[in-house]
Amino acid sequence: MKRLVLVAASAAMLAGCAQKSDQIAASYISPHTFNLLSCQQIGQEAQRLSSRVAQATATQDRKAANDSAVTAVSLVLFWPAAFMIRGNGESAAELGRLKGEMQAIEQANIQKNCGINFRRG
Repeated sequence: MKRLVLVAASAAMLAGCAQKSDQIAASYISPHTFNLLSCQQIGQEAQRLSSRVAQATATQDRKAANDSAVTAVSLVLFWPAAFMIRGNGESAAELGRLKGEMQAIEQANIQKNCGINFRRG
């Protein structure tokens, strides 16, 4: 019985952990959002978004690593540390939105034949 409680508690803690950035799906953003932009503006917006995606990715991965470390400590040494696990929250939602915007701007680039090359990182 004691083991079952420990397994259930472990599963609950792991479910609350922040996901790594590569596990967060892009939110749908319509490419029509960027229809009124020129090719030059699409390029500028893509650079701005790329920078924001990189920052949000780093933040999310840092949260995932911290949550993972706290989970390990709480399971082995000190179970009240489990309350320090933050989970996904706002940073995951922002990253999903930014990924969606990047996909939408890439689609707008294709639709307008801008010829901008997007690198995958």
